Order: sequence, then structure tokens, then C-alpha cells
Amino acid sequence: MAINGTLNDLAMCGATPKYLSLALIIEEGLKFDALWKILVSISEIARENMVEVVTGDTKVVDRGKGDQLFINTSGIGELHAKACIGIGHIQAGDHILVSGQVATHGMAIMSVREGLEFETSLCSDTCYVGDITVRLINSFGHKIHFLRDPTRGGLATTLCEIASKSLLSVRLEEASIPVHPQARSACEMLGLDPLYVANEGVFVAVVAPEVSAEALEIIRSFKIGRDAAMVGMVTDEYPGKVVLRSGIGGKRILPMLPGEQLPRIC
Repeated sequence: MAINGTLNDLAMCGATPKYLSLALIIEEGLKFDALWKILVSISEIARENMVEVVTGDTKVVDRGKGDQLFINTSGIGELHAKACIGIGHIQAGDHILVSGQVATHGMAIMSVREGLEFETSLCSDTCYVGDITVRLINSFGHKIHFLRDPTRGGLATTLCEIASKSLLSVRLEEASIPVHPQARSACEMLGLDPLYVANEGVFVAVVAPEVSAEALEIIRSFKIGRDAAMVGMVTDEYPGKVVLRSGIGGKRILPMLPGEQLPRIC
């Protein structure tokens, strides 16, 4: 999660990750086997994505003061020559794509941390999505107006930020949003809205309408993007607002995430 999160932050800027820093805060008493397993995982992910860990630091804190282990990363990447990504490029009429099922990661993490037994096979979706974003930028350049990974606060909070900062509105179609049935059931049991649950291997793309269908086809050509969908569009009807149209045709405004995100992941 720590490595993929930083790699994806760079990908959302239109950059290819090159270098990482890695800092560890270790609680006294952490089992060496657990630490080694984590370091091997970091090495494998970095090598797989041709990223070098070039600097870092290690600190040890007293027993009971560190929740076993904190991992802090930052990254440097090379900006794609065709990338032109930012809130200011979003226009009314743009289409909003989601690269995969939402809420799966958050519910998988909650089930492990809290010892909840949902009788599901939910697994975190954490992965690097930059291979897809590079393909999109290669294919469409400046017609990819905005990219964002909906981590803290989930899809709804990301779209609220887009609406408030662009002074445009987002029209969201509930029936089009991909949610794993088991994740949806777990959210219903706990009284959570899947639109506000964190994700780690999913991204939102705001694209020009003329390339929307082809962009969606490209995303779906990747294994991690097979459930991608167009979930809405940008309009100028309700500036600064996200309006969700329910499966039965009703409408409601989605607010920013109230209170603390559950589960807290970073």
C-alpha cells in the first residue's frame, strides 16, 4: 500500500515513477520475520515497476508507542511529454470514468483490522495503475483532462473536490458505478456508503467526450481495469455540487465526507 500509493500519486500527475524514499518507524518488539516479509514485498513491487529506492531512514520507538510499524514514502517521477492534467482543464460535457470496482479495498482492510467475518473473499485492490494512465496519455494527450485516485474519502469525496475546485458540477449515475456485491453487502451491514470508502487500485479519469468510449476500451483491456465504467459527466447545472441520480430516478446532492474516514488507511 505504501509503495503503490506513492507510485499512483505520481501517475495521477501524468508522471512515470523513477525514484522512491523509504522511511520506517518501527515499534520495539516487531518480529523480524514480519519486517523481512514487508521489505521483500517492497523490493518486488519496486523492481516490477522499474523504480529505485534511493534514500530512507529507520527509527525505533518504545514498545506500545508505534503500532508495530509506520512506513513513509515519497517519490520522484518524469512527467509525460503529452500530459496536460489539472482541475483547470476540466470542461462541461467531459465524461467521468472509473477504472474499477469501488469500496473493495476499504472493506477488505476493515474486515482484517476489526476481525469482522463477512463470509466474503474480499481482497485489497492495491496495485500500480500507471501502465494504464501512460497508455491513455499516449493515445489522447491533452484530451485526458484530469486523473485522481479516490483514496481517502472515496469516490464521492474526489468528485466533490473536482466540483468545488472547478466551479462546475458533476452528474453521477448510481446504476453505473461498479461495486463488488460482497463489498456492497458489507457496507450495508455496517451502515457505510460505498461511495465514501477508500480505494487503492482504482482511479478516476475526466476525459473529453469524443475519446470517452475509446479510453474506456483501453482501460478495460488491462486486467485491473476490466470492470471500468463511465459513471457520469461534468455539467454547469449546479456549480460546485455533485448530484447523484439513484437507480430509481431520484436525485440527491453528495456532500464531502463528514467526520472520520473508516477505515483509516494512511
